[in-house]
Amino acid sequence: MPSRSRPAPRGPLRLSVLDQAPIREGGTAAQALRESILLAQAAERFGYLRFWLAEHHASGGLACAAPEVVIPAVAAQTSTIRVGSGGVMLSHYAPLKVAEQFRALEALFPGRIDLGIGRAPGSSMQTKEALEHGPGALPLEAFPDQVEDLLGYLGDSLPEGHPFFGVHASPMIDGTPEVWCLGSSLDGAQIAASLGLPYCFAQFISPELGARAVALYRTHFKPSKWASEPRVSVGVSALCAPTDAEAERLAHVRYVWRFRRGLVPSPEVAEAFELTQPERDYVAYSMSRAAVGSPATVKARLEALAEEFRAEELVLLTITYDFADRIRSYELVAREFGLTA
Repeated sequence: MPSRSRPAPRGPLRLSVLDQAPIREGGTAAQALRESILLAQAAERFGYLRFWLAEHHASGGLACAAPEVVIPAVAAQTSTIRVGSGGVMLSHYAPLKVAEQFRALEALFPGRIDLGIGRAPGSSMQTKEALEHGPGALPLEAFPDQVEDLLGYLGDSLPEGHPFFGVHASPMIDGTPEVWCLGSSLDGAQIAASLGLPYCFAQFISPELGARAVALYRTHFKPSKWASEPRVSVGVSALCAPTDAEAERLAHVRYVWRFRRGLVPSPEVAEAFELTQPERDYVAYSMSRAAVGSPATVKARLEALAEEFRAEELVLLTITYDFADRIRSYELVAREFGLTA
């Protein structure tokens, strides 16, 4: 029966990092990917728990199309922080291949690899079709079955009667990547609950659905070998600077970038960009749902979100024009929360 018990009191809050490898005007994709490694090293020094790499395709402003390629580069240049996908868009790929990629990563970096899986295309529909081009492409409705197959390969537990029973993901290893189901919809929450997976809700994508999605997940969670009880983390847009005014100025860039497209603009270019009234309303709403401000302001906002969702962990996404501002933001948050490496 689904569990309807009241969530246990939240323990110490953990903080992690989500990186989308943003490309700024005047910069390059290669530079953005090198900065991913530098950011992971800094996050490790600051005391963050995980460093996740997103998957986005056909985006001129993001260099994060292949997290499975960047993960080993990041893991090789760090030593303690967990590294993983935030996430692999499983609907594009064969579950066996994903299982083999992440088993290889777990073999190379034992005890440090996370496999976050998502259902969204992470691209335009045309790009989605190109990624899935070829025989055997599955509709989005097949995603829950793909997740079950992936878990079966990772855990060597495909049931008898399965068409691929007896197929094993190589290499054979002792450990297993930590699997998370990522989502920004009620469907994702239901899938995570039914399969007994830890769940990370992307609050920075769908803030209005968060409370319902997490409540649905907790209510319908079924214990499994992957998690004995509900585990919730929340992805949050965050930007911290010495003052509220400076943080808001730097954060304005990200929301203007949504309308301007292309590469990440500088604060000066973003301020000069003329927005329509609906666009200004969007910026104001998005800023209000994010954690933007001085260290004290950001801490209060993050703690409120953690309490609202009864989340054990927050995964922070920070995008700035200047890489040094992004590093400083994560450092200020870590210092305010008293994180230690």
